[in-house]
Amino acid sequence: MKHISSIASGFALGTAGILMMGVLSGCESKKEEPQNRFLVIEQQTNGKYVVIEETPTEGPSRAIIREKDAQGNVTERFMSEAEMKALAEQEYQKVQSGTSETVQSGDSSAGMGLAGTILAVAAGSLLGNMIGNALMNNKNFAQRSNTVNKSAYSRSAAASKASSGSSSKKSFFGSSSGSSTSKSTNYGS
Repeated sequence: MKHISSIASGFALGTAGILMMGVLSGCESKKEEPQNRFLVIEQQTNGKYVVIEETPTEGPSRAIIREKDAQGNVTERFMSEAEMKALAEQEYQKVQSGTSETVQSGDSSAGMGLAGTILAVAAGSLLGNMIGNALMNNKNFAQRSNTVNKSAYSRSAAASKASSGSSSKKSFFGSSSGSSTSKSTNYGS
């Protein structure tokens, strides 16, 4: 009888160990991608701006602003993180008062002003994740921020989020958690 008891307790400890290893390996944090961004923002013919290139960066956020003068000549200027943050903070104050174009409903396919574009794309890295998440919970802001970003990085990130959200996870024994197959086994009948 003692032998069966020791086998049962060994089995319970082994099972608990496997469960603990599974829990701990599931709790490992994914390496998060850098929050900061390097942006190329281009002025459209209507005077509004869109992001045409976006790259995650380990360094500070920064941007190149491409604008056209009256003769149609394209000029590029560099914008530091401090300048971007100042514009984002000004636009966020407009969000708070309800006057920002980032929270207005309407057609945003033609872009937004420079400050609105910067806030829409880099709010989390410039003003903090809490503000960025709060802004993304606003339906109009989320819609406008998605349409102002024309970069390939943004499209691929959105596609990978959409595909990972619909994939089913495999269990330890290989079955998909999204499947509804079940087997019935009757022992001892």
